[in-house]
Amino acid sequence: MSAQLRALAAEICYQVIDQGKSLSDALPKGQQKLAFAPDKALLQEICFGVMRQLPQLETVCQQLMDKPLIKQLRPLQFLIYVGIYQLKFLRIPDHAAISETVEAARLLKGQNLTKLINAVLRNVQRKPELFDFSQASSAVQFNHPGWLISELQQAYPQQWQAVLTANQQKAPLWLRVNQQQISAADYLQALQQAGISASQPFAYLPVAIKLDQACDITTLPGYAAGWFSVQDAAAQHAALFLAPEPGEQVLDACSAPGGKSCHLLEQTPGLQLTALDRDAQRLQRVTENLQRLQLQARVVAADVLDTASWWQGELFDRILLDVPCSATGVIRRHPDIRWLRKKTDIAPLTELQQQILQCAWRLLKPGGTLLYATCSVLPAENSAQLTQFLAQQNDASLLPLPELGSSSWQILPGEQDMDGFFYALLHKAV
Repeated sequence: MSAQLRALAAEICYQVIDQGKSLSDALPKGQQKLAFAPDKALLQEICFGVMRQLPQLETVCQQLMDKPLIKQLRPLQFLIYVGIYQLKFLRIPDHAAISETVEAARLLKGQNLTKLINAVLRNVQRKPELFDFSQASSAVQFNHPGWLISELQQAYPQQWQAVLTANQQKAPLWLRVNQQQISAADYLQALQQAGISASQPFAYLPVAIKLDQACDITTLPGYAAGWFSVQDAAAQHAALFLAPEPGEQVLDACSAPGGKSCHLLEQTPGLQLTALDRDAQRLQRVTENLQRLQLQARVVAADVLDTASWWQGELFDRILLDVPCSATGVIRRHPDIRWLRKKTDIAPLTELQQQILQCAWRLLKPGGTLLYATCSVLPAENSAQLTQFLAQQNDASLLPLPELGSSSWQILPGEQDMDGFFYALLHKAV
């Protein structure tokens, strides 16, 4: 089983880096092949770790191999990265990490490469100086693509290194208490009785609870009963900032997987909420979340830009616009993003964001509010979008964000232990 686990890790990393699949898709399929929870957790740890340390793992290999493995042997190259990661970053005994990784090569039809893999791993074991990257490029030192480092240096000249460092950390587990089912105080007590340590870092966001240690959420008190959801504290600010009133017509225009829609309904019973998303498969997650949390909304699979296919003609009081973005603010949760996202992706994304913003604005009542949000840290997707939009819309103005007072908020990864996020609240003149 241990060799199979390592072979699976190599195959998953190969699928992500060479075939462009996301970890969110590839990893669960690999975990289904493992019977025990600790093995599933170790598979995730290894895959996430290889994604986080990939440039350094590649650099170590370049020092120990004449040339990288190519074509049909590429999964075996990733198996070597899997072995190196175990030796350097996990508490697995060296002999077990090496022997199981070598055995995994046989499962990947690499019997004739077992000696090479064994030699590489034993050299890694004997030569800690291989991990001296002080003279390496910034891409290797910080384990990020060069284009993204350059963007962060330009946008945040004093903070770019802190952002890159935060991206390398494991994200904490944040919960959002469903106040329609249980109070935050009672849920904290339930956690305490279960021996789980947690805290409430935000006085103005009392339903946000941070666990001191991550765990299997299905084992937490009240999971099946809908007492809580998993949602980063940064994302939990959306409902606070939009602040709808009971009975209002609210649109969550890019709603999947539904965390913000559910939070709005938990916070304000009696909303007439439309949860819209173009991805019907991801929209199924919205329906499942609504059912578990015992909430109701109109769920519609449609593209917000194609208003003729879904809009019934009634303007909305408030609109939540969490637009498709580069997701550069959530790299610590999804370490593969840094390799899947390309510099050339940003311009088409910003064009799409502006189209969605312009379209949603036409669906908003005069006097209504629209909350623009992304999980990006790139100004082109955030502050620059607002500048462009406000220059074109005479009936649009910025409102101060509740509890903050500022007209927009760029949260950087790791700030108050949150994901990177951006918010701006727009008002439509009467």
